[in-house]
Amino acid sequence: MTAFRPAAPTAFSLRRVGALVLRYWYLLRSSWPRLVELIYWPAVQMLMWGFLQVYFTQNVGVASRIGATFIGAVLLWDILFRGQLGFSVSFLEEMWSRNLANLMMSPLKPVEFVAALMVMSVVRLLIGMVPVTIMAIVFFGFNIYGLGISLAAFFALLMMTAWSVGILVSGLVLRNGLGAETFAWSIMFLFLPLTCVYYPVATLPEWLQWVAWMLPPTYVFEGMRAILIDQTVRVDLMLQALALNLVYLAAGSIAFIALLNSARRNGSLLQTGE
Repeated sequence: MTAFRPAAPTAFSLRRVGALVLRYWYLLRSSWPRLVELIYWPAVQMLMWGFLQVYFTQNVGVASRIGATFIGAVLLWDILFRGQLGFSVSFLEEMWSRNLANLMMSPLKPVEFVAALMVMSVVRLLIGMVPVTIMAIVFFGFNIYGLGISLAAFFALLMMTAWSVGILVSGLVLRNGLGAETFAWSIMFLFLPLTCVYYPVATLPEWLQWVAWMLPPTYVFEGMRAILIDQTVRVDLMLQALALNLVYLAAGSIAFIALLNSARRNGSLLQTGE
């Protein structure tokens, strides 16, 4: 059985994107458990690693600048993880409510759908991260905003990676149904050891280092350590991360369109739900 596919509108519509963003925003603000969840895990992680930093610097004698990289790494990692999760959860909301087929049969274009999910991933992320960054300042005296313009670059680069993964995961769920939902919750943890969040790339075995350098977040975390430890801004690392992100973002978008078309051909859009 093949889902009906209406003629796609030719112009990108900000109104349609705005309508979807408004829908997700109403859903988010009407549920206090969703709001609490956005803040809960970042706060727990920040406190855990923050107190570990205090112990590490007080009892092992490691320089405070090196210890500060732990909290910086936690906060940047949460941007990556929560950015992808915010994108995927907004998509899964449509699957859980059995509304995806309705969207795909509406004048909404895939690029508009993805744009709305990107906006919501940023909204969800900011709700969770802003209070946590304030807690880092109050409890541990670590001000991530002190990174200045570098923080904006780190944020943009990590969000691009998060969107690339989120787009691919959404395509997999679209094609294979909620049986592939587990990827939305677990796939980003594959990046945790390979992107060298808490330690330099040189810590890895040589045969794994080339894998790490193929992942854009690796350049961000190395750049963060260069600023906090050496007070050096590595623009070269940021440019390399940007180039890789553009490649992965394009690849993820192509895969999403291919998986969407496959879902339409196989009638998967009409078989979504819990």
